[in-house]
Amino acid sequence: MGIPTLLLPLLLTCGWTESLSLYASDGRSPRLALEKSLSWPSKGMQCQHMLKHLRNGARITVQMPPNIEGHWVSTSCEVRPGPEFITRSYRFYHNHTFQAHQFHYTDNHCTAPAYTLVIRGRLRLRQASWIIRGGTEADYQIHRIQAVCHTMATAKELNHRLERTCSGEKEPGPWEPNIMYELWSEEGGCDCSRGLNFALHELQLLRVEKQYLHHNLDHLVEELFLGDIHTEPAQRLYYRPSSYQPALQNAKSHDQSCIACRIISRSDEFHPPILPPRADLTVGLHGQWVSQRCEVRPEVLFLTRHFIFHDNNNTWEGHYYHYSDPVCKHPTFSIYARGRYSRGVHSTRVMGGTEFVFKVNHMRVMPMDLATTSLLNVFNGNECGAQGSWQVGVEQDVTPTNGCVALGIRLPHTEYELFRMEQDAHGRYLLYNGQRPSDGSSPDRPEKRATSYQMPLVQCSASSQRPEVTLGHHADRPRKQSNGSWGGGHSSIVQAVALVVLNVLVMELCG
Repeated sequence: MGIPTLLLPLLLTCGWTESLSLYASDGRSPRLALEKSLSWPSKGMQCQHMLKHLRNGARITVQMPPNIEGHWVSTSCEVRPGPEFITRSYRFYHNHTFQAHQFHYTDNHCTAPAYTLVIRGRLRLRQASWIIRGGTEADYQIHRIQAVCHTMATAKELNHRLERTCSGEKEPGPWEPNIMYELWSEEGGCDCSRGLNFALHELQLLRVEKQYLHHNLDHLVEELFLGDIHTEPAQRLYYRPSSYQPALQNAKSHDQSCIACRIISRSDEFHPPILPPRADLTVGLHGQWVSQRCEVRPEVLFLTRHFIFHDNNNTWEGHYYHYSDPVCKHPTFSIYARGRYSRGVHSTRVMGGTEFVFKVNHMRVMPMDLATTSLLNVFNGNECGAQGSWQVGVEQDVTPTNGCVALGIRLPHTEYELFRMEQDAHGRYLLYNGQRPSDGSSPDRPEKRATSYQMPLVQCSASSQRPEVTLGHHADRPRKQSNGSWGGGHSSIVQAVALVVLNVLVMELCG
């Protein structure tokens, strides 16, 4: 479930999102509008508090340029597109060299190691990313890739997978467990790593965050975000990251409740980490769930989410608050969507996953900055609310116009979703839903259903009962009814027209 968009990359180049103080006098500044949209009576105070905590920066500091020297480890069993189940242990040294361990598993809880890749190379930080605000671009060079199998079954499987792409004098096989094999070396020879669809392009984009847990100066946590992995495995070798994977934590300053961190930090290629076994939780879509951090999407999107599930009638509501900055302080627009969802079915493709079908039949949009408002007013015809009627801080119902073409949203819309649920070390329930396709499309067909997950949401209320005032949409806030996506139908014609219009806008308004 997500709302893709075409607009923000071009708009942000003009710095429009910083220019809204003019609207403060009429009570429709983006800050005030957001304050209203995040105000509930006491019944929803926990959800309100958590979202406002994120909007206020959550006491996170970002290092620019980042200092990545040290040992960084996964905080849990990670699910990559494919699916692949891995944990990571990366060391970056003062002389710009690195050693990366990628531990691969046959199960979704990382209790059954299959094989380990050991990658050595050199990394050079470049400049701040002009595409992903808050990120830093880097170049890397691999010196050597080695592999160790941990079971005979995996040894046979890798031998079969690599025999087509790796032959000749340097062929590493026949494979046996607990023996180190060389897949590639800068000294020359065949690159056997291609048989594993291996790439380390995640090192091309990174970001380091620091925060003190519970405002305690003794509880410093450092996190390293590396670039995302393309959702289509066939594109992995050619993809330059435009978002992030789950964060690694510094092995010396990690969350003390992170059991996986301690296990992974003590492991090596001959002693892979084995995480504690845990049962798969039944995915129960009920109650309210919110983002735990400012989330990043491909194509320069920053947002927070708030979902409400009504399990008594299988309906849902989603609030999406979009921002122009990586700490979610400067709002650009919000989207409210609602619809129905199916009963969950266990996934036969992704171990531990549950499949749902979501339908969207109602949507409202509220621009919160001049950039988005101007763009919405550019489009001719009633394809996104009433033509030329958009104002900062004023919400419109775009259901009568079948969505909003400017945002790539068509209604009604269907998405094929993947969910899983976990409990963290503090007993809180976490809800993961499918990773958005890297190409900006939506999972509107069964074959496009995700095989990996987004950042988890945390349950902020077990009840889906809303206060008397609709969550995130105050009755006293200005609202217009149009005369009349979810997830977005990205037709190539719409994109082409939008990009031409936006380029003209940028040249005129930035020039």
